Amino acid sequence: MQKRSKKTYDALIKTGFRLLKKREWDSITVAELSRSAGYSVGAFYARFRSKEELLDALVAHHREARKTALEHFFSSHNNDDFIDELINDIVHYQWNNRNFWRAAQVRGMRDPEFWAPIRQGGYDVASKTIERLREQADRPLTDEEEMNVRFAFQITFGTLNNSVINRPGPIFMNQTLFVEKLTRAFRLVSNCDNFKIKKKSKK
Repeated sequence: MQKRSKKTYDALIKTGFRLLKKREWDSITVAELSRSAGYSVGAFYARFRSKEELLDALVAHHREARKTALEHFFSSHNNDDFIDELINDIVHYQWNNRNFWRAAQVRGMRDPEFWAPIRQGGYDVASKTIERLREQADRPLTDEEEMNVRFAFQITFGTLNNSVINRPGPIFMNQTLFVEKLTRAFRLVSNCDNFKIKKKSKK
């Protein structure tokens, strides 16, 4: 019974993300979501008290999936261009899941506690980046250097969130130029290209 229940739960989560690839959260009904997953509305309410509770579950699933993906990223990217690749990964992830992000942000405006785990995820990415930059510099970063990196991430995530909600332009998230400009801004604000110490040559 538990195995069947988890299968239904997982199917509803998967269907929620699939529908969000094409539709806005507010336009998706519980009936449609249940039907698309192959279950009844009763099966939905046996696992979630409301559509909002499903969104909670989607955020929890997102956090675990991104944590795994970023651990893999940091274990497989150890070159001088990892910042460029990281920003590219973050932008494309948010663009491909923009309806999910928009739903999460709208909910977070009403409920600050809802946004807390997402904020923590951004803090964790910054911490992993600082650790990697420290390894590449072969020295501890100063407090100011660490703050510069964290502020660069604050600007990066703030720009992405604004792009998802308001789509301000003139450059949009699905454009290559957006990634290029955001990466350049990150490097300028973080000043990470100047962290390395030039080793003295032996005479």
